Amino acid sequence: MPDTPSRSRLVVAVDGTSGSGKSSTCRGVADRLGLRYLDTGAQFRAMTWWLLHEGIDVHDPAAVAARCEEPDIASGTDPLEPTIHVDGTDVGLAIRSDEVNAAVSPVSAVPEVRRRLLALQRATIGDGGIVVEGRDIGSVVWPQAELKVYLTADPAARAQRRAAETGSIDISGTQDSLLARDQIDSGRATAPLTMADGAVHLDTTPYTLEEVVARLVALAEAVEEPA
Repeated sequence: MPDTPSRSRLVVAVDGTSGSGKSSTCRGVADRLGLRYLDTGAQFRAMTWWLLHEGIDVHDPAAVAARCEEPDIASGTDPLEPTIHVDGTDVGLAIRSDEVNAAVSPVSAVPEVRRRLLALQRATIGDGGIVVEGRDIGSVVWPQAELKVYLTADPAARAQRRAAETGSIDISGTQDSLLARDQIDSGRATAPLTMADGAVHLDTTPYTLEEVVARLVALAEAVEEPA
């Protein structure tokens, strides 16, 4: 159990680029503060996995929009053991496959997908007490969050981290993939990747995970508990 008393209604919105350390940081912060944790990116990956499983052309926005209401996507919010299920099937490993990696950007750009998952994300946040990570949490999903943070890191550092996660030895290719994802996320018409108004910007490049977690915990502890 975390040593810090739970802040039962606090919402911490953490956005940022791929490989900037969002997931590990958010899980650590949620655990330290006794809060729930939500990975919205996993929901987009779960949707992508289902579309691929159903044989739907993920590069056809109309086809994706026509079917995106069908899957039941459920996120477990325990920061120590977060889960993601689609129609009752655990897809925690499957959504990290190369096939899903290559398809998640076009799926995420479909407005109907974003609307469907936006409703799910807001319902999960509910009355608060949660750390939420993504690319549009502070700007679109929950702009009223008591604490908004935007994480970035040097592209080379991000590539090293992502390659370590995936076991890849192609650091250059990984960096190119991350930068391409940045361009797609920042350029899409619906809910682009952007630093929300009032967000604290933190470049994680020179810090260890523990140092980044400690910085965010300190920021959260300085926020008054919502009424």
